[in-house]
Amino acid sequence: MLFNPTFRKSQLTRSLAVVLATFSLSSLPVHAKTDATTDPLPELKPNLNQAIASANIYKMLELKHYERLAVDEAYAERFFNQYLEQLDRYKRFFLAADVEEFDPWRKKLAGTLKNGDLRQAYEIFNRRQQRAEERLEYLLKLLDNGISILDFTRDEALELERDKAPWLDNKNKQFDLWRREFKESVLSMRMNKRTEEEISNQLRKRFTNQLRYLKQTRSEDAFQTYINSFVKLFDPHTEYFSPQSAENFDISMSLSLEGIGAVLQADDEYTKVVSLVPAGPADKAGQLKPGDKIIGVGQGKDGPIEEVIGMRLDEVVKKIRGPKSTLVRLEVITSGGSESNTSIYPINRDKVKLEEQSAQKYVLEIPGAVQTFKIGVISIPTFYIDFKAAQAGDPEYKSTTRDVRQLISELKKERVDGLVIDLRNNGGGSLQEANQLTGLFIDSGPTVVVKDGRGRMDIQRDTDPGLAWDGPMTVLINRLSASASEIFAGAMQDYGRALIIGSQSFGKGTVQTIQPLNHGQLKYTLAKFYRISGMSTQNRGIIPDIAFPSLYNPAKIGESSLPNALPWDTIEPIDFESAGTLAPYFDLLEKRHSQRVSDNADFMYLNDMKNFLQQADDIETLSLNEKARKAQEEAQTEQKLAIENRLRKAKGEKELKSLEELADEATSSRFKGPTEEEVRKDAMLVESGHILVDYIQLNRQYTADLSKEKDLEP
Repeated sequence: MLFNPTFRKSQLTRSLAVVLATFSLSSLPVHAKTDATTDPLPELKPNLNQAIASANIYKMLELKHYERLAVDEAYAERFFNQYLEQLDRYKRFFLAADVEEFDPWRKKLAGTLKNGDLRQAYEIFNRRQQRAEERLEYLLKLLDNGISILDFTRDEALELERDKAPWLDNKNKQFDLWRREFKESVLSMRMNKRTEEEISNQLRKRFTNQLRYLKQTRSEDAFQTYINSFVKLFDPHTEYFSPQSAENFDISMSLSLEGIGAVLQADDEYTKVVSLVPAGPADKAGQLKPGDKIIGVGQGKDGPIEEVIGMRLDEVVKKIRGPKSTLVRLEVITSGGSESNTSIYPINRDKVKLEEQSAQKYVLEIPGAVQTFKIGVISIPTFYIDFKAAQAGDPEYKSTTRDVRQLISELKKERVDGLVIDLRNNGGGSLQEANQLTGLFIDSGPTVVVKDGRGRMDIQRDTDPGLAWDGPMTVLINRLSASASEIFAGAMQDYGRALIIGSQSFGKGTVQTIQPLNHGQLKYTLAKFYRISGMSTQNRGIIPDIAFPSLYNPAKIGESSLPNALPWDTIEPIDFESAGTLAPYFDLLEKRHSQRVSDNADFMYLNDMKNFLQQADDIETLSLNEKARKAQEEAQTEQKLAIENRLRKAKGEKELKSLEELADEATSSRFKGPTEEEVRKDAMLVESGHILVDYIQLNRQYTADLSKEKDLEP
């Protein structure tokens, strides 16, 4: 729906009257006059456009969001707490006295937002800016004192995530926290073999740049932070985009951006990788992963790495973007790691090409009890369709369904016995394609239900009779299989058409739309997906019939890890004609799978790495004692190296002397088209083939036994 300017003018005039009287020329967006860190910290103030947008957003979500949340006192308190968390998640800026001073606004902020009164919100934001300035000036003073006086023999530690800790109740405790953070930065660089001079120079540059960025903060930054604290209480996919952010969002949605193909977000002072675009440059390079933190960006092969810790997200994105065929180098802290152990990932910028996202086919040969089976594999990186070509009537337009239909036809000619649909890392795409792809494997019937906030149901159906493939199949998923992938996998599970194998999927079961505003735009959730069995895909995702180990921590990756995610629920099942149930085979298939992988080097490696990463995620404090810290990191390095070498030894490969050798080898070309040999080495694909062969043999035996019973009937 389009924004209604008549509503804006008539309904908001009275509620904004008092607020608008407070605006003057000085309340226009504030921009830093220079880059000098000696400039005074600007006092940010709201403007008229923001006031109008705030009231419109409040009303729009109240009327149109799927949840229809009541903005009562309990919600107002959650909003207040969320705003403080957005500004100071790890409680390093605000003191307990600050929060106590803000307390009278605890139940009022939501109401003032409804009326377009942003003054109290900006007062809180400006206090955070003041405290951030104090912190950086304090860190620069510590640097002036010299890092040689730091004592790394003391038994001290730094708490990593203080989001559950109480607010510090005095300045001395705050200074002590800042001192420990400073000491950790120095220690990490010492352990990274930096000299004292290099450490001092880099930290001075870091703190000076952060102070400069702080003083360049704009009124729009404050407004976007405040509004998103409100809208994200509805659900994590509802989001306000300022005019500049909206432009960046439009670019990323159109896929016209030349860059690395990664979705990034701000995480405290860091830039965190949320996801990778399938077939994008970063995905092809094979090193960057969701959860990694980017701390430096270098241009070309030899350009210096520029630190981006504390830099505005939009500024980091500008540095990573660039012309096609140019090289960018990212300095990265891997998920669960620390700044004392970083990696440099070179990535060639490029555009994401539709043909590189296309489905691909391969054939695996899997030995059975009496024969060797040919298993076709179809890898689908995303649910794509060339809308422009389709609308123009191009008979050769590309789409997931058209490509998969053709691949199935080719695999049939190769006389495959079964089919594996590989949806690992497939983050979704076109709902239309998820619906039509489902139709290739069922004769006809419902595929998914879309339910809006008013309870209205839209049942998507396959209306094209006939099947492209009626034989046995499995669907392989992982934690990064989301949205359209979950719709397809859920339908295959409900119809009894395929065994679902892998790890629990992402759990993205909501639909969003974009609403233009007088100032920026709002993305909000208006509907939920439901499987034809009545179960939501939201939050819980798809639970596989046969589970594989996953290297993604569900507490950190997936819908259930996101704050305020909408819950899993159910509706009445939709009438559909099942192809049967595969459940009677599950126990035997699971037993054979477990026996097969009990001494399988690849699966042993996956379980070892899963435990290793979980141990790293469970670390709550970092020692500031250099000897203890080195011992801890050396133990982690030795443990990881041992895990890697156990796998290499089992495969007859040369063992590594250091993890640096592993980093040098980390080159992947999955979307350039893996060879049949590379597919045969993919342990999860191969095991999926074995499970499918087990099912085919069990089903043949069951059919034969049933036939004998009928022959014996009188």
